[in-house]
Amino acid sequence: MAAGTPKASSPTSSSIETLGAPDCPHCHGLGYIRREAAPGSPDFGKLDICSCRQGAVTRQVRDRLFSLSHLDELKDLTFESFRPRGQVGLGERHARSLEIACSAARQYAASLKGWLLLQGGYGCGKTHLAAAIANFAVGMGVPTLFLTVPDLLDLLRFAFDAEDITFEERFEQIRSAALLVLDDFGTQSATAWAQEKLFQIVNYRYINHLPLVVTTNVPLDELEPRIRSRLADPELVSAVRILAPDYRRPTDDKGHHELSSLDLLSKNTFASFSLRDEEELEADKIRSLEKALKAAMTFAEKPRGWLVLAGPYGCGKTHLAAAIANSRTDLGEPPLFVMVPDLLDHLRATFSPSSNTSYDRRFDEIRSAPLLILDDLGTQTTSPWAREKLYQLFNHRYIAELPTVITTADTLDEMDARIRSRMLDGRICTIHAITAPAYHGGRGKRAKK
Repeated sequence: MAAGTPKASSPTSSSIETLGAPDCPHCHGLGYIRREAAPGSPDFGKLDICSCRQGAVTRQVRDRLFSLSHLDELKDLTFESFRPRGQVGLGERHARSLEIACSAARQYAASLKGWLLLQGGYGCGKTHLAAAIANFAVGMGVPTLFLTVPDLLDLLRFAFDAEDITFEERFEQIRSAALLVLDDFGTQSATAWAQEKLFQIVNYRYINHLPLVVTTNVPLDELEPRIRSRLADPELVSAVRILAPDYRRPTDDKGHHELSSLDLLSKNTFASFSLRDEEELEADKIRSLEKALKAAMTFAEKPRGWLVLAGPYGCGKTHLAAAIANSRTDLGEPPLFVMVPDLLDHLRATFSPSSNTSYDRRFDEIRSAPLLILDDLGTQTTSPWAREKLYQLFNHRYIAELPTVITTADTLDEMDARIRSRMLDGRICTIHAITAPAYHGGRGKRAKK
């Protein structure tokens, strides 16, 4: 039988090191017990090693386990150092998702039953929580391996040439670890060999119900189908999605992303939007402004689907898009507002040797933003690379049904046919054409909030 092929049998001996004495009347074989404390007490929910394991889990043993866990640089990532509601000023929806994730991670660490899947963008806190689980488990004497998936694959590759360990021994160590934490799942190379090794590890732990924590910023439908089917099993896997933005990325004092083009548009609100009633405009042109304003205000209250604001330059579409962004910012949920030419420049800049951000990370930040506002679609260069990147961006948000606002002066016929087909899907996209000409100031009536 090939290395890594799972047998439909009970877990190996290393997998039961997490357990205490099977006949222990206190922990019933779990290995640790919950402290008796009232809700609100500092000790509420905390665990102690059961007396049946006290002799086995000495400080020396814990130190040895820690040295084997690959947690050296993550030893400070604990539940105590995690901010369960994120940074000050974080929107309620994002803060709540962090709070739920932290609670789920604590509960998982206390039981190590089944699998925990933590999903979210870069820097949202999922690695911190995964490391907190691993650090907690090591402190309880549980043999633990914490590995980013690319590092895991490198460990296996290096084992082919290692003198102190065979590939089979290294593979067995990983797949049979009492607790395995796989960070950044989906960022690995997609070679056939890498996919097969990962499936063998995941499948072995699936068959034997061994504890597994997985973090990923990749949608499940983009993972290898066999692995996706295991991670989507609700009977074994508890899945938690963290909506919080990257806490490490530079923002201004209002929480705007470093990519944001919104800085100069902070005064563009719904209240300052002019309906231009007092100008000599045809009634149908004024109605187009009124309908676009109403649609923008409705979208700002509850962003859903796509909103396309089309019209000539200066007609007010950028003002309305910025008003949506400023409205969401005031609610503590700043969107990513970016002009399309600037977006492509930011992507190109990642190829520079001096860039401190990878292309993959930058592109994922943009395509996975909870609310993305793209201004001036159609003014970008029309190179094949630019067209392909924009299509990939639109297609991802279309499939994931992520809220998106688009402004454009182009007609639908002038757009990439693939993007146009998504905009024409009335289930997800609403298009408002503003027929009013460019606004040059004046005493036009202001919009009412």
